[in-house]
Amino acid sequence: MTDNRNTILAVILSGLVLIGWQYFYNMPQMEKQRAQQAQLEQSKPAQPGSPVGAPATPQAGAPPAAPSTPGAAQPAAAPTVVNRDVAIKAAPRVRIETPRVTGSISLKGARIDDLALTRFRDTVDPKSPAIVLFSPSGSPTPYYAEFGWVAAAGSTVRLPDRDTLWQQEGSGSLAPNSPITLKYDNGDGLTFRRTISIDEHYLFTVKDDVSNIGNAPVTLYPFALISRHGTPKVEGFYILHEGLIGYLGDQGLQEYSYSKIDEDKVKSFKVTNGWLGITDKYWASALLPDTTAQLQARFSSNLVAGTRTYQTDYLQDAQTIAIGGTGSSNARLFAGAKEAGVVGINFPLAGLDGYNKQLGLNHFDLLIDWGWFHFLTKPMFVALDFFFRMVGNFGVAILLVTVLVKLIFFPLANKSYASMAKMKSVQPQLAALKERFPDDKVKQQQEMMAIYKKEKINPVAGCLPVLLQIPVFFALYKVLFVTIEMRHAPFYGWIKDLSAPDPTTIFNLFGLLPWDPMSLGPNIGPYFMLGVWPIIMGITMWFQMKLNPTPPDPTQKMIFDWMPLIFTFMLASFPAGLVIYWAWNNLLSVLQQSYIMRKNGVKVELMDNLKAVFVSKKAETKT
Repeated sequence: MTDNRNTILAVILSGLVLIGWQYFYNMPQMEKQRAQQAQLEQSKPAQPGSPVGAPATPQAGAPPAAPSTPGAAQPAAAPTVVNRDVAIKAAPRVRIETPRVTGSISLKGARIDDLALTRFRDTVDPKSPAIVLFSPSGSPTPYYAEFGWVAAAGSTVRLPDRDTLWQQEGSGSLAPNSPITLKYDNGDGLTFRRTISIDEHYLFTVKDDVSNIGNAPVTLYPFALISRHGTPKVEGFYILHEGLIGYLGDQGLQEYSYSKIDEDKVKSFKVTNGWLGITDKYWASALLPDTTAQLQARFSSNLVAGTRTYQTDYLQDAQTIAIGGTGSSNARLFAGAKEAGVVGINFPLAGLDGYNKQLGLNHFDLLIDWGWFHFLTKPMFVALDFFFRMVGNFGVAILLVTVLVKLIFFPLANKSYASMAKMKSVQPQLAALKERFPDDKVKQQQEMMAIYKKEKINPVAGCLPVLLQIPVFFALYKVLFVTIEMRHAPFYGWIKDLSAPDPTTIFNLFGLLPWDPMSLGPNIGPYFMLGVWPIIMGITMWFQMKLNPTPPDPTQKMIFDWMPLIFTFMLASFPAGLVIYWAWNNLLSVLQQSYIMRKNGVKVELMDNLKAVFVSKKAETKT
C-alpha cells in the first residue's frame, strides 16, 4: 500500500542516515585518531617545553615574523620531562584565584601556564580532579600563553624572553578586581611592566608598558601567542572541530585540525578585527586583540626534538619608543570552558551577552562548533536553556522542547495524520481494486489515484511525521554533543550524564553480572550497551508501528516488525538525552495520531494489532 510504502521509505532513510553517519564518519575518524595517537606514543619522547623555533630573521627594514618563543635558542638536547607539580614548583609564581579558575603565573617568562577549571571535573563524580587546561614547560603536556615584544631586524636590544625572571610589584594573588604588576629592567635603559587582570569568568587582560631612558630610540613589535606541545587526544568526530581556530576579519572562520596544520606547517594571515586560538570539544584558549589592531596572524606546526608543537600567534604594528618615551600594548586571553552565555551565543532570543557582545568581537560565538546547520542548533540550544532555567533539569527541558516542537509542527502533522486516516478508510476500496484488476497493475494505479483525488488524500503524507523529526533529531544530537552545558547534566535515576549513552545494559542484567560489553571492542561493544532508555525507545517505536494495520505484503510486514529492534540497537550508543527525546516523541506521536484517527472516524487498531501479535505467536507455539 502506498501509505505504508512511504512510511517504510522514510524510516529506512532515517536509518540509513544514522548508520552512514556512524560508520562512514564517526568510526573512521575515531580509528584515524587512535592510529595517530599510537604513532605519537611510539615516537621518542622529548622535552615538551622546547621552543617551536627562533624568530625568523627578516630582511633589513622588514618586520620580524610572528614569534615562536621569542629570544630562545633551540636546545641541543631535550631535558627530562617531569611531573606537572614538579614543573610548577620549578619557578616562583603568582597565584590565580577566581570563582571559576585556579592556577598561577610563572615569574620566569611571565607566562600564564598553570590553569585549572574548578567548576568542571574529569567525571560525573564531584570529587574527581578539576579539568586542567594550561600546564608549564617541562611537564608532560605543556600548554600556555605568552605575551611580549620582539625587536626590529638587526637590533641587539635585550628583551624579556622565556628565561627572564620578572619581579612582582607589591604582593598578593591575581583575582577579580585585584590585578598584579610584573616588572623587568634590561639594564640598558628599558623597563618593562606587565599588568595582568582577570574577570570572574575566563578573560585575562594583559597590558604591556615599556619606558626608554636609554641613549637611543627603540623599535618594538607587540606579540601574543598560545603554544601547545604534543598532539592532543581528540574525539575524532566529523561533526566536531578540534584544533586551531580563528575568525580572521574578512577571511572569516578558519579551522585547522591538527593533522591539517601538520601538512601545511604554517598558515599566515594579515587581518584586522580577528581572534585566534586552540579549541577542544569543551575547552578553549583564544587571543582576543583589539578589534581595530592590524595583525600578522599565524597558525603553525613544528616538530622539535621529536615532539609536535602547535601555535597560534599574532604580531602587531611596530612602535618606536623615543628616548624618554613610553610604549604600550593591550592584549586579551580567553582560557576556559566554552559556555554559551560566557562566550556569547549571539542569538537574539538568548538574552545572553557574553564576550562576543561585551567586547565587540567578530563572531566569537563560533568558538562553539554549532555546525553548518547552526540555524537549527542555536535555536534548539536556546530553547533547552530557557526551559532548563525554569525547571532546573536538562532532561525535563528536552521533554518540554519536544512538546514545543510538536506544537510548532502540529498543523502539518495534523494534515499528515488526517490524510493517513483517510487512507485507512479507503483500504477496502483499494483491496477491491486488486480483485477487480488482479493482473493489470497500471489499471490498479490509475483507479487508486482516482480514489485519492476524489477523497482528497495525499499519498505521500505518511512519511511527513518521520521526515519532520529528522532535522530536530540532528539539531538535538549536535547540541548534546558540543555544548558544555549538556556535559555531565543529569536526568533522574541512573542517567547522570545526558550527553553520554545510557550506562546500563540488558546483556549484564543491568549491572547484576560482572561483564562489560565494551570489552568486545569499540566497533561492537557500543551496540551491546543496550540500556533501559533505548529499550523504552524501541517499545514506543513498536507501538507506533502497530498503530497502523498490518501490511498485507510479507516484505513490508517484516520491515515493520524488525525496524524497532534495529533502531533500538542502533541508538543504544547515542547520548541518553537523544534517546529520551526519541522515546518521548514516539509516545506523543502515538497519542496525536490516535486522536486524529478518532476525529476522522477511523478505528484505532493499536490494541487489536498488539493482540494479533500475541495470538499469532501463541498459535505458532501450539502448532
